[in-house]
Order: sequence, then structure tokens, then C-alpha cells
Amino acid sequence: MFFSGMRTLLLYLLLLAVIRLLGKRQIGQMEPSEFVVTMLVANLASIPMEEPEIPLQAGVVPMLTVLGAELLLSKLSMRSVPIRRLLCGKPVILIENGRILQDNLRRTRVTIDELMGHLREKDVLNIMSVQYAILETNGNLSVFPYPAELPASARDAGIVPRKQHLPVTIIEDGVLLHENLKKSGKDQAWVRRVLGEHRASLSGTWLLMVDQSGRVTWLGKDPQ
Repeated sequence: MFFSGMRTLLLYLLLLAVIRLLGKRQIGQMEPSEFVVTMLVANLASIPMEEPEIPLQAGVVPMLTVLGAELLLSKLSMRSVPIRRLLCGKPVILIENGRILQDNLRRTRVTIDELMGHLREKDVLNIMSVQYAILETNGNLSVFPYPAELPASARDAGIVPRKQHLPVTIIEDGVLLHENLKKSGKDQAWVRRVLGEHRASLSGTWLLMVDQSGRVTWLGKDPQ
């Protein structure tokens, strides 16, 4: 009995350490790959707990292997946009400028009832008041009402609101996103000019965004 209890305690502490090492997002909203890893690690830990005759290392070794693989993939996803897109996908716009993108709803298998449910969670009852709704990679829905529909809105104050634009990411962690560059209507000459204005290089740029009004957001990488 004592030996079984010690095995269970050891596996519990190891499982707790693994979850902590996987990162705080494991406890909150998880990406698909993180959810799979969490479930897998929990199942691996349960096998030696339930079957005392199974050697302890039969659960410990696979848990550590999964942990190592997840940490490696997390490191690679931070350095590579294609790997990050493969593991986590990318955000999908479901409503753009007040128009529901039905093809994107079908592609993400989100029904209109689910969309309305997500909007109600954001305290939105009138779908026509939504300018943008974006399905994030963790399954959350980001909702952006028209400026005039915001609480204590400019409309209530008798102020004409400034038009709102969705920024497009051009450079992410030193990688130029050609698809987004084309979507923004910019070209590589524009990118070089912006980088020149900030005295920056492509590899030294952590984030570059631009919206339809031409407003540019540039952030450089922190020194290593």
C-alpha cells in the first residue's frame, strides 16, 4: 500500500512538473497541439497508477518523451511561421466589414447558431453591429463592433467616429509574409522604405503591420 501511494505521489508530482514546463497556456486557452499533449500526458501517467505491476518507467519515459517533443516543436514554431501555421493554424475572418463570410464559416465548420452564441458571449445581440469577427487559433472568437456601437459610443456623444481598419501583419518575427503583403496592396519596395525609416533590417524586425489608412506599426526584436 505504501509503495503504491509513493508511486502515485511521484507520478502526480512529475505530471504537475510537465504541465508547468509546457507553459501557462496549458491551463488557459489551448492550441490544438497543446490540448493533445495534455490529454496524452495525463493518460500516460494514469497507466502506472492503475496497474501497480507495470514498471514506473513505463509511464515516466513516455511522459518525458512527449514533453521533449512538445518543447522542441514549440521552439521550432516560435522560429518558423510555416511550422506554426501547420501546428496551430491561422486566424480566420468570419465577419468582415459587417458581411458574414459564409465560405469561411463552412471551411471552419462553424454554424450560424454557434456564431450567434459566440457573439452573445461578447454581449452582442445585433450581428449587424459587428464590423469584424475573427476565429482565433485557440477557438476563441474576437469580436470588434463598429466604433459607433461601442459602449458609451461616439454616436451617443454626438461625435462622428473615425473609421476603423483591420491591420495586416507584413513581417512577423523576421519573416516577410508575402500573402499578407499582397493583400495589403503594398510591395517589397514599400517594405524596404519602411525598414529604412526605422533603420531596421528584416531579420531585426519582430512585427510590422499596416492598415488601410496607411498607419504603420513597427516593433524591433529585443537584444538576445
